[in-house]
Amino acid sequence: MAIKLTKNELKKQKENLKQFRRYLPTLQLKKQQLQSVIMSVRAELEEKEAERVRMIGDLDDWVAVFAENEIFEEAKRLENLVQPDRVIYGEENIAGVTVPSFEELTFKDIDYNVADYPLWVDTAVFKLRDIAALEALASTLKKRAELLESELKTTSQRVNLFEKVKIPEAKENIRVIQVYLGDQQTAAVVRGKISKKKLEEA
Repeated sequence: MAIKLTKNELKKQKENLKQFRRYLPTLQLKKQQLQSVIMSVRAELEEKEAERVRMIGDLDDWVAVFAENEIFEEAKRLENLVQPDRVIYGEENIAGVTVPSFEELTFKDIDYNVADYPLWVDTAVFKLRDIAALEALASTLKKRAELLESELKTTSQRVNLFEKVKIPEAKENIRVIQVYLGDQQTAAVVRGKISKKKLEEA
């Protein structure tokens, strides 16, 4: 892009450079913050996924008992007793990004007559609710990670733009203008001396 070789443009370029240098550390700090939080969210997600797998594995002990589920009439089957209603989210601001925070998973209130079921059903209902809540939490953590990674990508692009384009460009523009203005000043001095000499000779 062509720049004006004037003192006003020199002042403008110096202001731009000062501004870029002031914003860059903030952007770099934001980038580091995001990277750190993303690592922590990913670690928490892995932990919750492992916990969910472990809980599902624990259900293997129940498989024989769960087979009894098939003997219940359709309306009384276990899956009808555990029905998620809605996920309640909060909001959190991390490095300027609004992300969801998991609060709880609510379930539909389903009344059932304890006399209609064997003893293991109550425990099974609690275990299945815990697994569903962990799945909802994991889903929220994935969404957090996605939003933070998207912001990290944008922030990294800005850091690169400032470091690799804007700052070097402003420095080069300042150098070009200063060289030009220096040459103009030198030429003016030379012209002044020549004029003086001609006047003296006349």
